[in-house]
Amino acid sequence: MSLNKKQTIKLAKFAVLLYAASFLIINWSEVSWIFNYTEVSNLVEDFFNPYPSIDASTMNNYFYPNHSSTTNTSTTTTTQTTATAATTIKTTYTDKQNTIEIPKINITAPIIFSQSADKTSLMKDLDKGVIYYPGSVYPGQTGQIIILGHSAPAGWPKTKYEWVFSDLNSLVAGDKILIDLNNKQYTYIVKQKNIVARGADVPVYNSATNTSVLTLISCWPPGKDYQRIAVQAELSN
Repeated sequence: MSLNKKQTIKLAKFAVLLYAASFLIINWSEVSWIFNYTEVSNLVEDFFNPYPSIDASTMNNYFYPNHSSTTNTSTTTTTQTTATAATTIKTTYTDKQNTIEIPKINITAPIIFSQSADKTSLMKDLDKGVIYYPGSVYPGQTGQIIILGHSAPAGWPKTKYEWVFSDLNSLVAGDKILIDLNNKQYTYIVKQKNIVARGADVPVYNSATNTSVLTLISCWPPGKDYQRIAVQAELSN
């Protein structure tokens, strides 16, 4: 008994669905992250809660212009923080502005100084690069800088900046992280790396009291919103 065209199409659709279902079941361990990765949209919820030492209210206007900002910088009022300069500040000239560079993992991305602590705004900023956590000190000043970025599994398409911090775990003590701002390049040297529970505080880096500490934070493992990876580096002198 031959099938008519309608029956043939219906049978073909069923075969495709059956194949897709079988593929997912057989390869679930490799492809499950596709579904889990949607949870990353919630990461800002706790990204900005576990760091009580950083007070977003201390920065009303940002000293460095935003890559994505449409504000007329000629009318922007510059504000200074109360943080003091580190004992030794070593910089070199650069023509790059508001950029983070991590040579070890071949990363160059814009640093976004968010104009609002609103969750929706922060999520949009994460799509444009990495976020300079509101309340962080400026490079070269004594204290802590926190920079946040997305991570994604191997093979994830490099759209927006969802992948930017995917390889943070490859960094080891001694690797360099470069911050380019206002024609100055600040070199930070990786000192330690930690995996912490989602919502947990990042371990305090036991550094000298007169230094600048940079902390990079992303989801861990890449593409899954279970834990956080924190890489801490110290300003080179």
